[in-house]
Amino acid sequence: MKTILRMLSAATLLLLTSHLYGAEGLRVTPDVVYGHKYGMALTFDVFQPEDANGAGVLFMVSGGWYSGWQPPEQAAGFFKPLLDRGFTVFAVRHGSSPKFNIPEVIEDVRRSVRYVRLHAETLGVDPDRLGVYGGSAGGHLSLVLGTTSDDGDPGAKDPVLQKSDRVAAVVALYPPTDLRPWVGPDTKMGHDYPALQFDPAKAGDCSPLLHVTPDDPPTLLIHGDKDTLVPIEHSTNILVELKKQNVACELITIENAGHGFQGDDSRRSTEAMTQWFEKHLLKN
Repeated sequence: MKTILRMLSAATLLLLTSHLYGAEGLRVTPDVVYGHKYGMALTFDVFQPEDANGAGVLFMVSGGWYSGWQPPEQAAGFFKPLLDRGFTVFAVRHGSSPKFNIPEVIEDVRRSVRYVRLHAETLGVDPDRLGVYGGSAGGHLSLVLGTTSDDGDPGAKDPVLQKSDRVAAVVALYPPTDLRPWVGPDTKMGHDYPALQFDPAKAGDCSPLLHVTPDDPPTLLIHGDKDTLVPIEHSTNILVELKKQNVACELITIENAGHGFQGDDSRRSTEAMTQWFEKHLLKN
């Protein structure tokens, strides 16, 4: 019976979910359930343009490792530059701070990639052309996926966990890359951001800076040089490691920008992000 239900779920995933259509043919599929946690659903929204190019981009809905919700029809405009170029976008929500800490959050976003890969045909994307991006905590999670992914567990009973969580391209905006100085209840950041309150012995496991390897995907970093919350050294330091391992990488420095971009800075970073995914996810 469980096998039958799984088959039905995969085959009718989009048919059983409410669809919203924009004026230009955009299809929005809200609240796709990619897992469950303590009786709660883990969900993402799917934004698919009429002329989809087959590549998928997962956006990490995360700031301070808090993952909020907004009506998907309001969020669609945020993804317009990607949608206009044919990318299917997945807005991924994870188990949110303050209930869940970073190691728990990481397991959620890993699962989201595995789920998309398992259901790639139904979702209309190529499982080998998945990118991920986010800002701040979302950038951190994007880099975690880029640097610490695996091929899945072929012996897992859950078919989602059998799939890889590898991605083909990463864009990280003003991301924390080394959490070791921040983790624990006695640090200022740990006090300000509850998701950082976990065993400091695990901080290295959650720090992308320490896990760069030659098989990491092409990675674009975008950071303001006046960022006082997450100093630009977080990006310059991991850039050094990426270059040491001959990973395709680039850092765009936004002059005089702090944490988060506005106006022209935002437009510039968005265009750079979109071009990065075009370069590394689209077939020639």
